[in-house]
Amino acid sequence: MCGIVGYIGEQQAAPILLDGLSKLEYRGYDSAGMAVYNGKEIDMVKSMGKLKVLEEMTHGGSTLPGFSGIGHTRWATHGSPTDVNAHPHYNKDSSIVVVHNGIIENYMKLRRKLEGKGYQFVSETDTEVLAHLLDYYYKGDPLDAISKVMYWVEGSYALGILFQDFPGEIYAVRKDSPLIAGQGKDGNFIASDVPAILKYTRDVYFIENQEIVKVTKDSLNFYNIDKEEVQKESSRIEWDISAAEKEGYEYFMLKEIYEQPKAVMDTLHPRLKDQDIVIEELGMTDEEILAVSKIYIVACGSAYHTGVTAKYVFEGLARIPVEVDLASEFRYRRPIFQPGTLVIIVSQSGETADSLAALREAKSCGVRTLGIVNVVGSSIAREADNVLYTWAGPEIAVATTKAYSTQLIAQYLLALKFAKVRNEIDDSQFQSMLYDLEKLPDQIEFLLGNKEKIQHFANRYLATEHVFFIGRGIDYAISLEGSLKLKEISYIHSEAYAAGELKHGTISLIEQDTLVVALVTQKELYKKTLSNMQEVRTRGAFVMAVTNAGNKEVEKSADYVIYLPETNPYFTNSLAVIPLQLFSYYVSLGKGLDVDKPRNLAKSVTVE
Repeated sequence: MCGIVGYIGEQQAAPILLDGLSKLEYRGYDSAGMAVYNGKEIDMVKSMGKLKVLEEMTHGGSTLPGFSGIGHTRWATHGSPTDVNAHPHYNKDSSIVVVHNGIIENYMKLRRKLEGKGYQFVSETDTEVLAHLLDYYYKGDPLDAISKVMYWVEGSYALGILFQDFPGEIYAVRKDSPLIAGQGKDGNFIASDVPAILKYTRDVYFIENQEIVKVTKDSLNFYNIDKEEVQKESSRIEWDISAAEKEGYEYFMLKEIYEQPKAVMDTLHPRLKDQDIVIEELGMTDEEILAVSKIYIVACGSAYHTGVTAKYVFEGLARIPVEVDLASEFRYRRPIFQPGTLVIIVSQSGETADSLAALREAKSCGVRTLGIVNVVGSSIAREADNVLYTWAGPEIAVATTKAYSTQLIAQYLLALKFAKVRNEIDDSQFQSMLYDLEKLPDQIEFLLGNKEKIQHFANRYLATEHVFFIGRGIDYAISLEGSLKLKEISYIHSEAYAAGELKHGTISLIEQDTLVVALVTQKELYKKTLSNMQEVRTRGAFVMAVTNAGNKEVEKSADYVIYLPETNPYFTNSLAVIPLQLFSYYVSLGKGLDVDKPRNLAKSVTVE
């Protein structure tokens, strides 16, 4: 959530800031602003609303001249979305200006301290505290002032700072909120994420916790909290900038749905060698895999749903007990770690605040950790003992699709690897499952070819108010994700239930024409789920079923059926989720909503 871009160099800053901020819109925001040094003072323009308002106010940046500046898109936390609460924020004489991602947890204490010293506040934000605190400590040395502020401030933050006394410098600092620095030909950058600056440079530095960077047009210098200079190496971003562009698709979400066959293949194929699974980055010997006695899978949102699926796969194949935890609950319940525990943290961005906190909790207890992330060099990737990248490429739409699919693949590979090492499956079964994994990209491609049929069905349910998803076993895990996708982007009330729980209260909500989406892919559970479908149908529900090819019996209990290509039962989620993603997309599209940027949601949740 929120986005920061800073630039200093040979070009006019404001147009570059606007361009960079536009590449961060996927993170979610409700106001935007920029501050640029004009040669005499720092000018600021900010407004609630979308970035186009800021573009119109500055005529594309042309009315805000200057060669150094910082920009921000804000997702409101402290204080409602208003012009005054929008970032940047000044100090008392407008000589220091700050943009901020994150939350300052002790801001009220700091605010009262500053008010007692005569400082006056004009906004409701926690960020304005930072501007005045910098002013209080500033005695002519920006680095010294920033260091002192870091010692006083509690919470998470990524900051971009301009000092009028030092017009040739931009400062940035990070704690628990993502921030990078980029080195370009005509100047240098700071940003919250790579897409903001990829047009200008591929050479980036990942700023570590409690590090400060001083940016000039010619150099980048890094310091720790004690103002000691630290040496860092840059990383080269290899993926094509077109991966962060729509390329003719109306929305990023549809583009990313269609990128799933390639994303799955890119995640799968590097780990399949000579009819075996080779995961070098796992960093575990066979002896260490044999010693694993319990696995925790910790994640948020859709990543959590992949963990629910992975629990069935790990326990069914590798016979290792698995607990799946919401990251926001994990560290507060004081989990019991025993010898042989492995904690797997799953996150698309690798910056999810709750997941990162859970990782640190596990590491503080001496437990082995593995990150499954999509973003190279992200915090979870750097801090976990080992990391398994999903290689989905940049995902821009807020509602995840291809990252979800690649997280599933990563966990299938791990479970199969563990099962083979532990002799829980024989070679024949192992090879058969590898064959099914390799078929998944083509099977996903086949399902995407039926989009018109799903779009036609979705158009019938644009006005529905309630939708229920049901399933048993892995089908319940699929239901969780299908329900989340629909509510995320269509704003329709949607819930997922284990089908066997319907009689324990939920069935009372079923009335005439209620849409119930039933997942029926686990053969040993066919009959039980069909009975549940009959229960809701006799109470007036319209039942849409997603099932395996050949399961014609489902037509007796459903009004509309989508058939999936045949695959191993453990892998059906990878196929069943495709029509559910398309259904959600076309419902949202039909309602005229912003598919990529649903209200109140952010792509990367970097605060608790």
